[in-house]
Amino acid sequence: MGDMSNSDFYAKNQRNEDNHAAGFGCSVMELRSLMELRGTEAVVKLQEDYTGVEGLCKRLKTSPTEGLAGAQTDLDKRREIYGKNLIPPKKPKTFLQLVWEALQDVTLIILEIAALISLGLSFYHPPGESGGESCATGKGGVEDEGEADAGWIEGAAILLSVVCVVLVTAFNDWSKEKQFRGLQSRIEQEQKFQVVRGSQVIQLPVSDIVVGDIAQIKYGDLLPADGVLIQGNDLKIDESSLTGESDHVKKCADMDPMLLSGTHVMEGSGRMVVTAVGVNSQTGIIFTLLGAGTEEEEKIEKKVKKQDGAAAMEMQPLKSAEGGESDEKEKKKRVHGSKKEKSVLQGKLTKLAVQIGKAGLLMSAITVIILVLYFAIDNFVLQKQPWMPECTPIYVQYFVKFFIIGVTVLVVAVPEGLPLAVTISLAYSVKKMMKDNNLVRHLDACETMGNATAICSDKTGTLTTNRMTAVQCYMGDVHYREIPDPGALSPKLLDLLVNSISLNSAYTTKILPPDKEGGLPKQVGNKTECGLLGLVLDLKRDYQPIRNQIPEEKLYKVYTFNSSRKSMSTVIKLSDGNFRMYSKGASEIVLKKCNHILNEVGEPRVFRPRDKDEMVKKVIEPMACEGLRTICVAYRDFSGDPEPNWDDETSILNNLTAICVVGIEDPVRPEVPDAILKCQRAGITVRMVTGDNINTARAIAIKCGIIHPGEDFLCIDGKEFNRRIRNEKGEVEQERMDKVWPKLRVLARSSPTDKHTLVKGIIDSTIADQRQVVAVTGDGTNDGPALKKADVGFAMGIAGTDVAKEASDIILTDDNFSSIVKAVMWGRNVYDSISKFLQFQLTVNVVAVIVAFTGACITQDSPLKAVQMLWVNLIMDTFASLALATEPPTESLLMRKPYGRNKPLISSTMTKNILGHGVFQLIIIFTLLFVGEKIFDIDSGRDAPLNSPPSEHYTIIFNTFVMMQLFNEINARKIHGERNVFDGIFRNPIFCSIVFGTFAMQIVIVQFGGKPFSCQPLNLEKWMWCVFLGLGELVWGQVIATIPNSRLRFLRRAGQLTRKDELPEEDANEDNEEIDHAERELRRGQILWFRGLNRIQTQIRVVNAFRSSLYEGLEKPDPRSSIHNFMTHPEFRIEDSTPNIPLIDDTDDDSARRRKYSSQPSSPNKNNNAIDSGINLTIDTSRSAASSSPASPLHSLETSL
Repeated sequence: MGDMSNSDFYAKNQRNEDNHAAGFGCSVMELRSLMELRGTEAVVKLQEDYTGVEGLCKRLKTSPTEGLAGAQTDLDKRREIYGKNLIPPKKPKTFLQLVWEALQDVTLIILEIAALISLGLSFYHPPGESGGESCATGKGGVEDEGEADAGWIEGAAILLSVVCVVLVTAFNDWSKEKQFRGLQSRIEQEQKFQVVRGSQVIQLPVSDIVVGDIAQIKYGDLLPADGVLIQGNDLKIDESSLTGESDHVKKCADMDPMLLSGTHVMEGSGRMVVTAVGVNSQTGIIFTLLGAGTEEEEKIEKKVKKQDGAAAMEMQPLKSAEGGESDEKEKKKRVHGSKKEKSVLQGKLTKLAVQIGKAGLLMSAITVIILVLYFAIDNFVLQKQPWMPECTPIYVQYFVKFFIIGVTVLVVAVPEGLPLAVTISLAYSVKKMMKDNNLVRHLDACETMGNATAICSDKTGTLTTNRMTAVQCYMGDVHYREIPDPGALSPKLLDLLVNSISLNSAYTTKILPPDKEGGLPKQVGNKTECGLLGLVLDLKRDYQPIRNQIPEEKLYKVYTFNSSRKSMSTVIKLSDGNFRMYSKGASEIVLKKCNHILNEVGEPRVFRPRDKDEMVKKVIEPMACEGLRTICVAYRDFSGDPEPNWDDETSILNNLTAICVVGIEDPVRPEVPDAILKCQRAGITVRMVTGDNINTARAIAIKCGIIHPGEDFLCIDGKEFNRRIRNEKGEVEQERMDKVWPKLRVLARSSPTDKHTLVKGIIDSTIADQRQVVAVTGDGTNDGPALKKADVGFAMGIAGTDVAKEASDIILTDDNFSSIVKAVMWGRNVYDSISKFLQFQLTVNVVAVIVAFTGACITQDSPLKAVQMLWVNLIMDTFASLALATEPPTESLLMRKPYGRNKPLISSTMTKNILGHGVFQLIIIFTLLFVGEKIFDIDSGRDAPLNSPPSEHYTIIFNTFVMMQLFNEINARKIHGERNVFDGIFRNPIFCSIVFGTFAMQIVIVQFGGKPFSCQPLNLEKWMWCVFLGLGELVWGQVIATIPNSRLRFLRRAGQLTRKDELPEEDANEDNEEIDHAERELRRGQILWFRGLNRIQTQIRVVNAFRSSLYEGLEKPDPRSSIHNFMTHPEFRIEDSTPNIPLIDDTDDDSARRRKYSSQPSSPNKNNNAIDSGINLTIDTSRSAASSSPASPLHSLETSL
């Protein structure tokens, strides 16, 4: 049914209506109409049509307690009639569509047109033989007959190489899509659900659920299908994904039993019968409606996605069943411009690519103009030739040739390999991170993780093993250091304890026999409860018979655990009509509510406040200091007449009698201390945020190595934390927050809101010079907000609820903290891979553009032909991005501090390498170009006539050029100035195969490429020379590595240039429009503002220009400060217009930094997004006055300012 379109599906349903769903008592349509009702209407309808839920179950041939029998034929039949529980995915783009998209590239289109014109003209022969000779003698010599016929080859070869480029791009996109779908299905299989079949509770993949299944739902679940509640305890559902109402909806079987797919269980537990799956569920219906609307959206999407290759891979949400709501969320996100708009790296790259592209465009335009002018002047002015009509085609042919040379320069200049490199690097990392137990849901999270400066981690299950075992207890007035022998306890106390633990816990929590012989028993469900059940087993009793005696339906009332209650209570009706309530929870919370405690014979005695204090000091604190979690178990009896008001929680959960206090140990995972040490070495602060009490938390933090005794740090609990960060009105103040978070290491007894507040406080903080990048781990439903707010949210794959997974960016499939360290390593590796590629690519760019440009200007013909350039483009873009983006990470990545958000992409070492290698290659190539014929004793290739055969001279230049690139690719493997560039080269088979493959291809091209590649076969000696010159790159690389960066002051000057010579404000805005259409949507309104402001600015500039020419000699205060302050008001801050990210490192240029900060007034606008994004936008004052030339006093004044 997956591929079957919905219309067929419905048609099929209609047919089934007739024979009433082939033996089932209700048809798809009846169930669908039932599920559209809400609240009391639904209850009435159920009663009238089906005589309640039991009747519905009968009609669906299922039992409310035992579930379906699980026979395969029955399940298949249900799937056939009611559909499968999947929503057919959108069809992937076909290969042809991808090819068509790749063809939309502007530079390629220009090339195609040029090639076609060149082809057309090569077939046109002007009438009259004499015409050809007397026409342009731009280059000496007349063509031979044979060569004139070969004129079409160049055009054809260009077309062919365009086809190559397009196919490679399309293939990359296609494999990316395929990987992405694989990942998607992997994520979907991860989601399992508890279903009762044949009276056994089993975990099923969500897609296997059928109509009629009895599903067990509990706190934190994401409902996979629509259903009707059979029985529920204190069930509250968040239906905001469907209705948009943020209030939680109470569900119970007699008031509102309708449960809808895609909604979240926020509290409680229960059982439901599944009534609609897949396209018939509420979410599915929305999806089907959306199906029509997606086409238009895609058109818009396309525009956005064109710009950032990697963002195009943005992952869909966990289960496609959820796409409906996530689409809604996406739309909202786009409007509100959320944090996941564009990752830091992509922002920097897009900006760089645009700048390089502009420079390339300029170079190519100048090249064409120079060539045309030179030709015209040479022919018509100097040689005074008339323009002959019969010669026009030949002139045009020359002009087309010039145009092609120009376009070639452009093609080489535009780094279209950049988005490809990012995509490949990310896709490769994501694939490999799967093996390291990181399931990445949002691609850019992987790269953000490399910049992380802080990790806020949960304790339970992440830092610890999440295998709870009771190791100490206090009962009958005795503190037992290990679990006592049951004979030592009074039978009455023991009975109460065992009953309390067995009944007052989720019935889904069990301890099963171990999977392997001799292994530990398997703990299923809530781990703390497992620890308590383990205590029951240690006391030689069994919990199962007690549960069988009072099954879940007979529990009178259940107060489920939630973050505000911090306790769980269950009420049962005793045989004499009275009630007994069992309670358990965090010891300091439950003990506060106790006023009796059982003594050694199991009789309650009075428990006074001072006894409580003594108990805390003598029992609870010592346990906590050993890192134990303390749980208090208590009970209370109520008379059945009159029945208590169960909704009045405060009076019910009071006057309890304490039975015992249990100390539960959750040992630290053995690999965690080491992982935390690695984080600290890598410059990442680890903070522990836990719900446990402060002593337990501190003890575990010391065991993990988060805090070292004697250091200056803070360990506080939620109350104290809130007292310190909130003002009298109870609002969080950033200044107060900034006093707390830098030293905070442990936050105990914290509520989910505390966690969110902390994360937000760290992210919004501006006290450090870099904005903090925060990663957060979470597993509970209530961690959702913090996970969403964080730069990277990690959800637990095993213990995590669906809600947490939904909000997260990466899922840790083994719940282990050390996997986070691996994620950091991969993230840094992505960043480094991109830098390696950039270093290589920019060297090639610089050299190829300069060679083509100067060559064209001096010899009227580019030494590197169009087709050769395209081949170079292919090796340096596509292959190099593959080779350099797939370097495996090494431990050494964790030995340096994070780069931070404002770190330029191109460090000073990289600039040094780019310029150094560029100079080397240019020297060699120009030597070969101008004196090569003398060195090798061959004919000169310069000044060859139109369509002349390829010369050995130019072939040597081309070959040497490619050899130098190949060896430079090996140099590019290291970007931090390391000496050994071969280090670990064989760990990367892709790299080796690409280098050798390129080399082999080059031999083929040179020896057999002939006319299309403008190559003349070379003999062995000349080949040896080419390779030898290429090897020079490796030697030269060592020379460059020896020059210390501190010597090269000019590199920093270069850094300032790129910072200052950005674009004036207006261009910058338009520029961004080009880049990101999503942002343009956001900024329609703002643009009007900007225009107005720009006008004011321009007018002020004009006025200033006049003024400064008047007062040339007078020093005067800077008049632009006014508009400047005006611009830095939160409302007018021009977002994103020119983020002040230096593209080239200028680490110790203090004056620049001072200027950067001084020009940002300290406005107290804390919520300012520009500051949020960690980018100081300053309007560059030194550019705005028309006449502030470096000499004018005004300029010097500004610099000092």
